[in-house]
Amino acid sequence: MINRIRTYFFFLLGSAIAMTFSSCRHVAQSTEETTEVKTPVTVVQAEYKPVSSTVTLPAVATFMNKNIIRATTAGNIEKVLIAAGEFISNGQLLFTIRTREAMALDKKAMADSSLSFKGLINIISHKEGVINSISYQKGDFVQEGDEMASVSEQNSLVFIMDVPFELDRYIEKNRNCRIILPDNRQINGTIERKLPEMDMQSQTMRYVIRPFSTDGLPGNLIANVTLVKSSNEKATVLPKPAVLGDETQTLFWVMKLINDSTAVRTVVSKGFENNEEVEITSPVFLSSDRIVLTGSYGLPDTARVTIIK
Repeated sequence: MINRIRTYFFFLLGSAIAMTFSSCRHVAQSTEETTEVKTPVTVVQAEYKPVSSTVTLPAVATFMNKNIIRATTAGNIEKVLIAAGEFISNGQLLFTIRTREAMALDKKAMADSSLSFKGLINIISHKEGVINSISYQKGDFVQEGDEMASVSEQNSLVFIMDVPFELDRYIEKNRNCRIILPDNRQINGTIERKLPEMDMQSQTMRYVIRPFSTDGLPGNLIANVTLVKSSNEKATVLPKPAVLGDETQTLFWVMKLINDSTAVRTVVSKGFENNEEVEITSPVFLSSDRIVLTGSYGLPDTARVTIIK
């Protein structure tokens, strides 16, 4: 009888222990399932649009033709009818000179009123342009042939662009270019020719750009010219935050969703890049592919995520 009771007691004790272990294991499994961490992320899809890789180079405005206004006779300047920076037209009166002979006769005319000789010579422009400098003022004496003023021909204004030698090969595909002025205005232009010598200090080639419109632009104005290095009419483009890279910036990847809760690392190759977008040259993404935009930093190769709207 005692043995039977003892056997029954040990049976009950073993059953209790087994139930306890089973309950603990179930609780542990439930805890593991309920404590699984999912990273909140936002997603984006690739765009397909034309992109181009460009380089921006400085260009300086200069007048290729400058006319020198010279005195055609010796005498005193009677009138100065222009000012520096003024635009003049062809045939416009610039100076009036009283000749040396007229000045001599004026002294005799004071004694003999029958003598009258004005001796005024007009100096006129032969081309339109902008007065660059004036060498003499009213009352100054000039000799025949003296430089009285210089005129920059407005239609001779060009931009001189300095091009590093390694970028010289891109000029042929950029014969038509865009000139960006300091006030952000843009004018179109044509690269006409290359000057025969390089700049000795910067070791750059110099090209002459003819703008389609000068609009009274001054000389020595510094502008920028954008040259296209390469272009792709249908490139795969992602926002820049979606593309991650290693410390050496030699390996790049994105986190691509394979379902609603799992993102895997996908190595990519980059092409064109600016402050906002990156061109993906490989692999080929479908328009339906979802790429993690935010929340991907530090995620492992396969990560559990939750998409937030």
